[in-house]
Amino acid sequence: MAYSGGADSALVLAAGVRALGRDGVLAVTAVSESLPSGELAAARALAEDLGVAHLAPRTEELNRPGYRANGADRCYFCKSEVLDTVTAVARAHGFDLVATGTNADDTADPFRPGIRAGRERGIRTPLADAGLTKADARAVSRLWSLPTWDKPATPCLASRIRYGIPVTGHRLARVDRAEKAVRRALDGAGVHSEQLRVRDLGDTVRVELDAGAAAAAAGLTALAEGVAEAGFGTAPLIVDSFVSGRLNHERPPATEEF
Repeated sequence: MAYSGGADSALVLAAGVRALGRDGVLAVTAVSESLPSGELAAARALAEDLGVAHLAPRTEELNRPGYRANGADRCYFCKSEVLDTVTAVARAHGFDLVATGTNADDTADPFRPGIRAGRERGIRTPLADAGLTKADARAVSRLWSLPTWDKPATPCLASRIRYGIPVTGHRLARVDRAEKAVRRALDGAGVHSEQLRVRDLGDTVRVELDAGAAAAAAGLTALAEGVAEAGFGTAPLIVDSFVSGRLNHERPPATEEF
């Protein structure tokens, strides 16, 4: 199982245990600069609860020019690296089939070039094959008492960088640091937000939160200072409402680097 620890992959992992038993499933989480802090530990904890063997091989997306270039097809190169690594691990441990948590909504999304990488490699997509949407996956996960049933989506850190701006280890790391700093600032001010993204727009940085939280957080000095200290320095800061997939519609690259 190509297992990120999110709601979808966790459900497929749990279903695999039910169908094949604990020894019939292997959870594999790709680890790279694009993995947000805390995600690996959470994924490992759930795999342990399910009694499933869990491996976390290193992947090297940054070695792929197509990934670094950060075009609209970036996810294709990312998924190619991840799935090639997971497939190699699976075969080394005696597993013939690899599955992902791709759901029916994903297959209908025009901004999912990574799905092509999976199809080219014969990767299985049980949720999509069964016609299960994200809402369906959450409903089943809740029925099965999986702790991930209401976990907010946590896409890779590269998804925070505007298309056309090269993906680098430096940019990924400062986005990760900035998101942790924003969370600390929100917690300190008693502001709750399920969604949190720090978008690297090249000439500016945008913090996206739940609508109500965005309004409350806009004037937080600790938030602005935290983002600056994370590596964004004096770049203009915008605090706005979260919009899923927003950068898919903001294609023009920035004109300044910082």
